[in-house]
Amino acid sequence: VKVVESGGGLAQIGESLTLSCGISEGSISRRDMAWFRQVPGEGRDFVAARRRDGHLYYAESVKGRFAISRDSNKNTVYLQMRALKPEDTAVYYCAAGTVILSRTRDETGYYYWGRGTQVTVSS
Repeated sequence: VKVVESGGGLAQIGESLTLSCGISEGSISRRDMAWFRQVPGEGRDFVAARRRDGHLYYAESVKGRFAISRDSNKNTVYLQMRALKPEDTAVYYCAAGTVILSRTRDETGYYYWGRGTQVTVSS
């Protein structure tokens, strides 16, 4: 299964960006989908997840600003990012899998990963 992200780029503080994630096989409706992010020298941090049952999960740092959504017709998951801050600068990765509930926020719970897309927020 290939996972492909798109939509990264450069934004100013307070602006918005939307990331997209598609998978090559199967329906995203049958997978748990998540976004993680990573800055140089650090591990991947959980950002948001949408489980198969529709439940949503967010990191505290993005709650109220980011939203994960799904378009089943397009087999695509989105991460809508608002009110961007410099600390949101990172490579954003989309992940897919069949994930145990307790590992929803754990990168090791996901089988398939995209190559990442860079998001840079500057002043």
